[in-house]
Amino acid sequence: MKRVISSATTICLLFVLVLSGCSSNGANNSTENNKAATNESNGTQDTAANDKPYNGVTLKIATVNNPDMVIMKEMSGEFTKETGIKLDFVVLPENDLREKVTTDVAMNSGMFDIVTIGTYDAPIWAQNKWIDPLTPMFDKLPEQEKTDYDVEDIFPSIRDALSYEDQLYALPFYGESSMLYYNKEMLEKAGVEMPQNPTWDEVRDIAKKVKEANNVPGIVLRGLPGWGEVMAPLNTVINAFGGSWYDTDWNAQLTSPETKQAVQFYVDVLKESGQPGATSTGFTEALTLLSTGKAAMWYDATVAAGFLNNPESSQVVGKIGYAFAPSQAKENNGWLWAWSLAIESASKNKEAAFKFITWATSKKYIEQVGEKKGWVVAPPGTRASTYENPKYKEAAPFADIVLQSMKNADYTKPTKNPVPYQGIQYVAIPEFQQLGTSVSQEIAVAIAGKQSVDEALNKAQKLAEQTAVSGGYKK
Repeated sequence: MKRVISSATTICLLFVLVLSGCSSNGANNSTENNKAATNESNGTQDTAANDKPYNGVTLKIATVNNPDMVIMKEMSGEFTKETGIKLDFVVLPENDLREKVTTDVAMNSGMFDIVTIGTYDAPIWAQNKWIDPLTPMFDKLPEQEKTDYDVEDIFPSIRDALSYEDQLYALPFYGESSMLYYNKEMLEKAGVEMPQNPTWDEVRDIAKKVKEANNVPGIVLRGLPGWGEVMAPLNTVINAFGGSWYDTDWNAQLTSPETKQAVQFYVDVLKESGQPGATSTGFTEALTLLSTGKAAMWYDATVAAGFLNNPESSQVVGKIGYAFAPSQAKENNGWLWAWSLAIESASKNKEAAFKFITWATSKKYIEQVGEKKGWVVAPPGTRASTYENPKYKEAAPFADIVLQSMKNADYTKPTKNPVPYQGIQYVAIPEFQQLGTSVSQEIAVAIAGKQSVDEALNKAQKLAEQTAVSGGYKK
């Protein structure tokens, strides 16, 4: 299913991104030829420069403004002390990040050395030679460094999703599935209990009751347009109701009864029990609502669990319960994602970049975050060793359900009925970035009450059909 983007598709993608206001404002001019020069003092060579051969190198890193990435930026001083490599972070909201880095790599401008991408992007970008393979770089490492990093410790499902033709192209900074969070005190006040494996019908009923009892939104769901925003949770609801984007012959299925039922359900739940202004709510906004006690439930990424249990960022520590991603016609509906670090093919600092991404995704880094920031916010969802660590298990009451959710997520079989694509909360084809965003905009209009779900899905159906034909999938 994963193909190289054709020239026409790439041009169209860039045209859309340019219209969206993103631009590439020049390349990173630092090179590995700037590695620490020999400093002379009274005719003797500065041995400190030999200890830090990358002195003088500056890496430009594009990353998302999620809490885990903010911690990475805060911790990066340790890396600079060790290596002499300076770091220039460009931290962006999720939608802005996608636009900016996609434009940069497609134009081969080399604005960034390191880009933050996901499981959707990695194989597609690898096919297009926008990012460099990491397996050859690992092969060149001394044996002790290979052992210390331990690629095999990374969950196989994450490694597979970040690989192309048996080579790894990105390293996961944190991984996630999705699950349901709920404020135990608010549910108790409403006189209801949450099953560990709820159906969406049960969630809807509970949301109504807790809203009435607590005078807060009964549930928070993303409504912000974007294929990685509202479409992430909504696609898992579509899967749960037995819907899909396409059938096995690449006929669009966005107006099928199952998909219609799922989208109508999502819109109705937001209307009945959701937060005001839902079309402005993405991951970060939803996290704020639940962590400040201004909402009773939230269905979203498992990575949020650590921050909901961190006293420095949450007012609901000890009050949150956890349930698996809700089912309906299908079970095991949690998504699979990993924000990951990759090296742009146009980077002039590839050795230094590899040094950084192996540092930021290592067991050692997780240990450092645990000891300095608290084990509850250590990067989750990437390594088996994290879930075997007694300190992490003690600090993270959600560890077991997250681990099981990660194991349950099967991005190769996302739907109740067979489909020709992979991906749970996305369709793993190059065109989905634009298709998913366009469909999300129609869904957002329906959430806002400015068109019906049927109207939104009729438009979405046409877009999906056009994509199947123009992409060469439908014969």
